Amino acid sequence: MIEVPVLIVGGGPVGLTTSILLSRYGVASRVVERHPSTAFHPKARNINMRTMEVFRQCGVEDAVRAAGLAIERTVYLIWAESLAGREIERRVPRRSNTFGDAPSAVRHCLCAQDDLEPALRKYAEALAPGTIAFGTELTNFEQDASGVTATVRDADGEPQIRAQYMIAADGARSRVRPALGIPLHGMREVYRSINVLMSADLERWVKDRPAAIYLIQRPGLRCTFLTINGVNRWGFLINLPSDASFEPYTPEHCAEVVRTAAGVPELEVKILGIDPWVAAALVAERFSAGRVFIAGDAAHEMPPTGGFGLNTGVQDAHNLAWKLAAVLKGWARPELLDTYDTERRPWGQWVTDEALAHAYSMGRGPQHDTASGDSPALARPEFHSELGVIFGASYDSPAIIADGTERPVLENPVAQYIPTARPGARAPHVWLQTNGHRTATHDLIGMGFALFAGERGGPWRDAARAVSASLGVPMSAYTVGAEGDVGDPEGRWAAAYGVEKDGAVLVRPDGHVAWRERSGVSDPAREVERAMRAMSLGRG
Repeated sequence: MIEVPVLIVGGGPVGLTTSILLSRYGVASRVVERHPSTAFHPKARNINMRTMEVFRQCGVEDAVRAAGLAIERTVYLIWAESLAGREIERRVPRRSNTFGDAPSAVRHCLCAQDDLEPALRKYAEALAPGTIAFGTELTNFEQDASGVTATVRDADGEPQIRAQYMIAADGARSRVRPALGIPLHGMREVYRSINVLMSADLERWVKDRPAAIYLIQRPGLRCTFLTINGVNRWGFLINLPSDASFEPYTPEHCAEVVRTAAGVPELEVKILGIDPWVAAALVAERFSAGRVFIAGDAAHEMPPTGGFGLNTGVQDAHNLAWKLAAVLKGWARPELLDTYDTERRPWGQWVTDEALAHAYSMGRGPQHDTASGDSPALARPEFHSELGVIFGASYDSPAIIADGTERPVLENPVAQYIPTARPGARAPHVWLQTNGHRTATHDLIGMGFALFAGERGGPWRDAARAVSASLGVPMSAYTVGAEGDVGDPEGRWAAAYGVEKDGAVLVRPDGHVAWRERSGVSDPAREVERAMRAMSLGRG
């Protein structure tokens, strides 16, 4: 029997990211994926800024960017009657471009899933050789008070794996979730689509208006050209009514639809693959059962409008991995794991609802079926400008110590994002300086907790280091400012984090603020330890 602390079912972006994160935390895992290799179809392509922050923390950001397309090749969103025909609307996505004070040290990346997965797999295998098993299918599992026993099938037989915890990142067709008896709630069929992977030279019609997507809209036809390399390799999405049949969509018919959408009857088109699928908006009733957790599409299946599915799944992994590591390495109590569901399920529900609202605004869904594509709807203004969805996750759970402040009031929580260090929120991005080099706040978090104090917050820093040693919780600590350990050349940090020069903020390994004290106190070590204990952290 193979024994491992964590078994990960599913070798897509969520499963591979979980493996990478656990390896970086020093926790061994094993990934089993029933498919023989990584994705063939492009599927998801937009890697938003928050997810790129996760990849940066993992150490895989550069590899993902190298596998993707330069940002300059995806400047616009284009609506047109055909690629060669009349342009209806052109937008510059706010989430994809530099605007004022950028909310992150990193920018988004357009990297098709069939290019992303090999990059993640290579890095995961480099961190943990021999632990990523493709062509290996989970056939059965049972759990007890101390762990999970799983049976898998591979080319050599049916070995068993014993793990302390199991994570199901096995997608929308998850076999683990129903086996756990966890129901889904929501809409099972929003609309139908045909995903087409194709080769066609479209450079003539796109080179002067580089876009992430070209949405073709005309009576009786709604489809989208999805940029992959921006020249001759494309995804092509054909949107259908929810009751339409997939049967007519042979390679020959799909090629004709491509030519119609391009407005070029003589266009040479090579169909490389066809993948029919049904868009749904479903969220699991709970994200865990005993020692098994579900993440990504297994936990929340959402329409692709906006490109939130992969990103939300990777951020699930980011939330869960450090908590598993903390429990397995003995510096947190098992109750900490309950906060995964408490924090991620409400957020997954909200993002799913917003993806569905995007779809409806674009004329996709049962209420639009009778229009046969005649509806003039393009997309609501928030489409591809969803900074609130990208950065706005704010948690309320026992792993967050509230400080009595209120969340920022937003007129439009989908499109707007106001950085705040209110406990539960993502820690604001501020450019700092270390050893003469520009450094982002999130780069200083590393793979543990990080305490940031004002330039007169030396007692907080020293207390954090002492508490880290006594409780066994990995934690770095810095004072920030002209006289601090870390420079603040723009003088923005204290205001961005809502503290005085002798205040402090504690940030979790997933980049969310855990605790904040606006100014100094008489016994900082007691306050830091109290906060840690309240979050179920610390040995003893």
